[in-house]
This record gives sequence, structure tokens and C-alpha cells, in this order.
Amino acid sequence: MKTSIELTQKEFELFQKIVFKEIGISLENSKLFLVKNRLLKRLIYYKLSSYSDYYRLIQIDKNEKITMLNLITTNETYFFREQLHFDFLKDSIIPSSKKLRIWSAASSTGVEAYSIAMLLHDAKIDYEIIASDINTEVIKKANIGLYPLKMMDKIPENLKLKYCLKGKGNYEGWFLVDRILINNMKFENRNLLENQESLGSFDVIFLRNVLIYFNHEMKKKIIDNIMKNLKIGGYMIISLTEHIRELDSYKLKKIGISIFQKVD
Repeated sequence: MKTSIELTQKEFELFQKIVFKEIGISLENSKLFLVKNRLLKRLIYYKLSSYSDYYRLIQIDKNEKITMLNLITTNETYFFREQLHFDFLKDSIIPSSKKLRIWSAASSTGVEAYSIAMLLHDAKIDYEIIASDINTEVIKKANIGLYPLKMMDKIPENLKLKYCLKGKGNYEGWFLVDRILINNMKFENRNLLENQESLGSFDVIFLRNVLIYFNHEMKKKIIDNIMKNLKIGGYMIISLTEHIRELDSYKLKKIGISIFQKVD
């Protein structure tokens, strides 16, 4: 079987529609090659000759549809990404708190949640972290907490020494996040387009690298949902590349670069 199969524009539009229908993400036309490359392995696995054949398969196989969504929504990330947010947590939130409940709302492989946990545990305060993602595969990886050594680079040296365990033998080139952190953490599969009030209220919600994938209507729906979980006086943090319009309608005020506080 040939390993170079073209994804036509019409086929791509089918995947655009089903991804939007299932999880609300609008795939831009520029993502055609990303979709083609990420799904090619599944065509090869099933010995299919076209993306249309694969599209028909996911219509009848629910598990394969989940696999497809997982492949398309997997994104690269790293520990202590956008450091100024962690500086704000460390310097402005932790010192005035005895207990914190934090939601990493799009945790991917867990590196954001573990970065937060390192700071909280090191500060010796009570905490609970809920880390969620729509991608079931990255949640599994997050629960394990095993990462390539190259992902250790951005972790502050003192936290690296405390919470990162270098692998040996079969795990050479990998490190495991110390399991002491996971005692106060939960990793869950969640869709932010759905009401998540069952998670309870939070002092801080990290909603980073999420809004960029949605149109205005879907962004509003996500923020409306998130705000139901944020305590008055609590903080919502988004990515440096993202923006929120109509802050008053969400009862938010901007207090720093991509950092917002709920005022009422």
C-alpha cells in the first residue's frame, strides 16, 4: 500500500465539520496538511486507500472517532511555559493563600498542572489541582507523569532537584515527576463546551492555549462555562497569544498580561 495519500479539500471539509460538531474546534484551511499527516497512520493501519474511506469508518466506529479527535487535538507543550504566569502564581497568589484550588482546564499531557503543583508543594500550602483535557490519550500520559529529559529544561533548578526523577535502564532519557505531587491532583476527561459546575469552585483557572482554536461563539460559551467555576476574587489566566473581549460581560478585570480577576 502506498504511504503517500492525498487529502482533498472536499475530504478535509468533512473532517472540519465533524471536528466542529464533536468538540467545537474550527479547523482553519491551513490545517489541511496537519490533519493529513496525523491521520495517515490510521489509514495505513486499516489498509485504507483514501481519507474518504477513513471518514466512513469513524462514522460507524465510535472508538476510532475518539482516536481521530485525539490525534487532531494533540499539541506540543512544555513545563513552565509562559513563565510570567507562574511568577504571578508564586509571587502574588501563593504568599497570601493558605489553601488553593486550581483548575488546569486544558492540561494536555499534564505539564502545566505539574508545573503548578511543584510551586504549590514547594510553598508548603494545602492545595488541590484538577487537570482536564478533551483528549483521552493525553490524560493517560498525564496520569503517568513520564516525560523525555529534554522537557526538563525550563523547570527551575531547585524544583528539578526536588521533583524530577531521572530514569535508568529502559527509562534512560526520561524522567518521572515525583508521585508525591499527584496525591493532591486529579486528571479528568472534560469538554469545556459542556457545563462543568460539578467540579466545584476554584481560586485560579488556567485556560491557556484553548480559545485560539474556537470561533467567537464557541469562545463565549467556554468562558461562560468557566466563569461558573471561578470564585469571586479568583483569577483566570489565558495564553499570551489569546484575547478576551467584553470583559464587563464576564465580570472580569484585567490585572496583568493575560491575567484576569473575577470582580462580582
